[in-house]
Amino acid sequence: MFRGHYEHAIDAKGRTSLPARFREVLAATNDLRLVITPALFDSCIHVYPMRAWEELEAKVAAMPQFDTNVVAFRRRYLSAAVECDLDKQGRILVPPSLREHAKLNASVLWAGMGKTAELWSQECWTAAQQMSEAEALSFKAAIAEQFKL
Repeated sequence: MFRGHYEHAIDAKGRTSLPARFREVLAATNDLRLVITPALFDSCIHVYPMRAWEELEAKVAAMPQFDTNVVAFRRRYLSAAVECDLDKQGRILVPPSLREHAKLNASVLWAGMGKTAELWSQECWTAAQQMSEAEALSFKAAIAEQFKL
């Protein structure tokens, strides 16, 4: 499982190191290939181990193929996906189109999300974490309801 936040750099070529803890998780499951794709509703990149990506693809394949929302999801999310290998230094190469989508510059943040991870620019991550008092109260109520707290 991917847990925690990790700050890293991204170079001008688009290479960034996968956090060592995330590499350990991948090595333990012998699932060293990654799939990255632009998030649909945030300025970040979703990062999947290959097995998790294949599970998602299987779920999508079982959906009605002519449903307009399913078609849109396939076009916007699945078709934008890129397979990535780790280099000898434990880095991945983020293509220019995905760097642009996530506004990645010199400083990035890896966020563990359980079975997957997200890759953010520091600025976008900070902005996404901001909540007004009303938003925080609504969020608290929604989480309490979801988790039956």
